[in-house]
Amino acid sequence: MLKMKKLIKYILITIGVSFVITSCSKKKPSLVYFPDMYYPVAYDPYQEAVVAYGEQSSTVPLFANQDGRTALSPVPGTISQNSDGVLPMDLPNTAEGYEASKLIKISPLNPANRVKDLARGKDLFNKTCAACHGTSGDGQGNIVQSGAYSGVPAYKDRAYITVGSVYYVIEHGRNAMGSYAGQLLPGDRWRVAEYVINEFGVKQTPSENASSQVASSESTTQNNVK
Repeated sequence: MLKMKKLIKYILITIGVSFVITSCSKKKPSLVYFPDMYYPVAYDPYQEAVVAYGEQSSTVPLFANQDGRTALSPVPGTISQNSDGVLPMDLPNTAEGYEASKLIKISPLNPANRVKDLARGKDLFNKTCAACHGTSGDGQGNIVQSGAYSGVPAYKDRAYITVGSVYYVIEHGRNAMGSYAGQLLPGDRWRVAEYVINEFGVKQTPSENASSQVASSESTTQNNVK
């Protein structure tokens, strides 16, 4: 009986000591395994990668040749995602940005490729936009005719839109329409916009009712157009 009590006592002491050691080690560990995981480092590909714990004893030669940057140059033969070289429109996603986009009536695409651009714009419009807008731009696409969606106006009934505002809406979305920037690259957005303006009798000149609004918006937004 005495031996049993001593055994229980030793077991309790051992458990108590283990608990104290474990608790202390969690708060302030004396030894860290895999420190690069314990101390996470957020790398910026265009800045020098610095170790967050201790001193950096060595530098990877490949990164050292690039001033420490971890972003490498594309391998030979890599095809750029934005092969057109056309950058997104530099206008904010605001009401002022939308009004400023209406001042853009010429796309940055090369006029010499207009025939091909319009053909591609038509193909992309029919694949991406016609489900709602209709292949004739009358706002009676298959989704609208099914009754699942409504309220899509015909392009010819719009009071005043331009190639710039069509591009803007494709990039940012507007009202019930979401952004299609994830589906169309910048160059293709301009192709679709040019096709819409060219094909559906869009009014690129403001009506008398809209003239005063356009005049006031020009004075505040023309500096944003690039």
